Amino acid sequence: MKRFWNTNGGIRSIEEWEPNCWIQVTCPTDEDRQQLEEKYQIPEYFFSDISDADERARFEFDEGWQLIILRIPYMKEVRSRTPYTTVPLGIIHKGDVLITVCYFETDMMIDFVSYQQRRNEGFTDYVDMIFRLFLSSSVWYLKRLKQISLLLDRAKRSMDHSVNNTSLVNLSRLQDSLTYFITSIRGNETLLQKLKFKLPIDELDADLIEDVNIEMSQARETAHIYAEILESTMDTYTSIINNNMNTVMRTLTSFSIILMFPTLISSMFGMNLINGLEASEWGFPVALVISVVVSIGSWLILRHKSLL
Repeated sequence: MKRFWNTNGGIRSIEEWEPNCWIQVTCPTDEDRQQLEEKYQIPEYFFSDISDADERARFEFDEGWQLIILRIPYMKEVRSRTPYTTVPLGIIHKGDVLITVCYFETDMMIDFVSYQQRRNEGFTDYVDMIFRLFLSSSVWYLKRLKQISLLLDRAKRSMDHSVNNTSLVNLSRLQDSLTYFITSIRGNETLLQKLKFKLPIDELDADLIEDVNIEMSQARETAHIYAEILESTMDTYTSIINNNMNTVMRTLTSFSIILMFPTLISSMFGMNLINGLEASEWGFPVALVISVVVSIGSWLILRHKSLL
């Protein structure tokens, strides 16, 4: 899907391309891709790189065309193995052509357009728009991290009542999401430092870059904190599971020891040997009483040693 935006003095939708407008491409089809390549003579591999979900954040320059790949947060379906991840957003620029390409429909880009329309100022130039995309991605990283924090708190409350495999798997998935976030934020920070020397930056851009640095640092530190909390939580509940297992095994072992004595006594009196009670009518009661007394005695000893 392609949309054309005029960014002078605000953002408003237009029907077709005009110089210095913003072309927003979301989930492009092969036909959209071919039309853009033929009309603007964009290097073919630009779109291939952007379509790669694992493409790192980087800057590319080829035949006057600039390609900036920014990693942005993306929320998958609720039942996905990794609920939160990151995807590449490509920014293609040359002269009066500015195109953003994303192969995923993200809340960030929808909010970005809506916010800029409410802001009603537009962009001073393409550099201003690029750094505002950086700022928006940082803000959305923080939003997604808050959601992860809520999921983490909910999982911890659930596991306080019952620790099961499903809860541990859900925590592991959140840990994967935090790993993706931390890696992508680091890549964006490195890319931002490179763009300071690659793009024509004025005083206003410098102030915006400082804001972006602050937001990115906050997002990175927050992600690190949540990752450490999550790792500590998983270690704690793993220790609890191991401790519960040890308690169960200790209890079963203690009961096995208690039941061993009646078996031993009955085996001794049941052998075909002379023991003085084989012809007595009190033989069975005596063996039974001895078994009960020995079992109670062993139970008291184990109880005293806190093994039961």
